[in-house]
Amino acid sequence: MFRTLIVGLGRAGAGLHLPVLLRLRREPGRLFADAPLLAVDPDPTALPDAPELRRLPSLAAARRLLDPERTVLHICTPPRDRAQLIGEAAGLGFRKLIVEKPLATDPADLAALAELVHRRRLDILVVAPWLASSLTERLGRLVRDGEFGELRRITVRQHKPRFRRSLANHGHPTAFDIEMPHALGVALLLAGDGEVAQADWRDLRVAGQVRPALGSARLVLAHHRGVRTEIVSDLTSPVRERRITLRFDRATAVGHYPGSADDEYAQLRLTGRRVNSHEVFPDDALSSYLRRAYTRFLAGPVPPRVEFDAHVRAVRLLSDAKRLSGADLIAGPAESERELTHVH
Repeated sequence: MFRTLIVGLGRAGAGLHLPVLLRLRREPGRLFADAPLLAVDPDPTALPDAPELRRLPSLAAARRLLDPERTVLHICTPPRDRAQLIGEAAGLGFRKLIVEKPLATDPADLAALAELVHRRRLDILVVAPWLASSLTERLGRLVRDGEFGELRRITVRQHKPRFRRSLANHGHPTAFDIEMPHALGVALLLAGDGEVAQADWRDLRVAGQVRPALGSARLVLAHHRGVRTEIVSDLTSPVRERRITLRFDRATAVGHYPGSADDEYAQLRLTGRRVNSHEVFPDDALSSYLRRAYTRFLAGPVPPRVEFDAHVRAVRLLSDAKRLSGADLIAGPAESERELTHVH
């Protein structure tokens, strides 16, 4: 059984991981120790202590209370300078990590993180709920079974309004770094590796303010097997949509991932000359992913090649898209904002 330490109590840590972990701890099984969750965050306005959550001032303070071999760290800070934070955790003996996406936002940070993870032989998993999704599992079966012929094209639309958070901070410097990593992981799973063929972006403009490259992003991936993927993420959309379309020789599959944690149901529609079906089914992907992650840690080591290396490849493709589109020239955050990514 494992203790849990959440590093970062922002949107990912407090809004996503924490409520899911509290639900999972109530399930039967032997994954979680009967002790409060611990959390570290430098922001004094972060969540206060609660019966099932205890805040600590630093990773060093957490180390004094925890056995690293029986502790899982959830790294939920913004992606900048992850290598420094994970290096600090590894230096204290922590090696079982669940890291939020994206892993990094520029090639230098990614290279430093990859070198550290391999050198320290960390057991590391990367948060990828879409890869644990029931919808993705169904789409994968369609590709593998070949009932409708070869997969020819993948189209993903990830739309949601994201004005307040984009205006408030620069933890994610471009629209390529926010929703797109989820869809890119699914495309690589379904169609294999590829190269970026096209990429472009738009600024976020609202109320006289401008945030470069945070309005929308578009990426076209040419897979080595001949499939072509287009992913569009619009962070100025008035509505939420997470839609994926797979075009086969003899049918089209249109899937809708849950739009939010408020209603965790997915949908899948198949249309073609010999098929016309529509399914609605539960798809609590983050719960499935975290449950699977703790089960993996319980079974033994999880070296980087199990999952981490594939996510490194995805981030490199996103870096290629940013370089191709010029988004890599977007100015970085102010030092005061950068400091918030560290937990000392």
